[in-house]
Amino acid sequence: MPVRVTVWNEFVHEKKNPAVAEIYPEGIHETIAQALNRAGNIAARCAWLDQPEHGLTDEVLADTDVLIWWGHTAHHRVEDRIVERVHGRVLAGMGIIVLHSGHHAKIFKKLMGTSCNLKWREADDREILWITKPNHPILAGIDDHFVLPSEEMYGEYFDVPEPLETILISNFTGGEVFRSGLTYTRGAGRIFYFRPGHETYPTFHDANVQRIIQNACHWAAPVAGGTVPVGCPNPKKGWV
Repeated sequence: MPVRVTVWNEFVHEKKNPAVAEIYPEGIHETIAQALNRAGNIAARCAWLDQPEHGLTDEVLADTDVLIWWGHTAHHRVEDRIVERVHGRVLAGMGIIVLHSGHHAKIFKKLMGTSCNLKWREADDREILWITKPNHPILAGIDDHFVLPSEEMYGEYFDVPEPLETILISNFTGGEVFRSGLTYTRGAGRIFYFRPGHETYPTFHDANVQRIIQNACHWAAPVAGGTVPVGCPNPKKGWV
């Protein structure tokens, strides 16, 4: 069975900024989803902010193995009840991949339990991403490093909990470094934070970026038996 992926995007910048619309005429979400569907063994669809329930109904989430999240300018517009819905699905086993400025998304901050603050600069920095965990499944087919000629700089300190794994680090033109590929689990759900993807650069057209997201979908998909009990049961008797 293919991995069922829902690509969520605010879909705000593309409607307001001609420079972004030129790079992503159908939206960042469609660029990502089309790449995933071309990859094989992934069935990707899209959802965005202005849809009813932000496109993340109970039915959509029940039919989603992995949720990809891109947000930036409208984090505050995401309803708390939808955040709670997504959070519950992650704890129950749905994977989630948070991209770039999604570090300040309500759902990511809830999953991390921290401010998720960082340093940043939008100034056409060159980014070199270096593999720090060779042979990790998310990095299959990726060389020991790759280069994005223009990106927004993110710099340490990144206020997130210590990850299970740091699989990528970045360095930038100005000398800053950043932990750019982090894995976590919450409940039965797997989480991958992936740094690149500022809207004014064609990052999501890059073959390495697309490959990493594809790999991450397979890594984050629920595993057999990967569920947690619902509620807080109170057994009246012990096992013996």
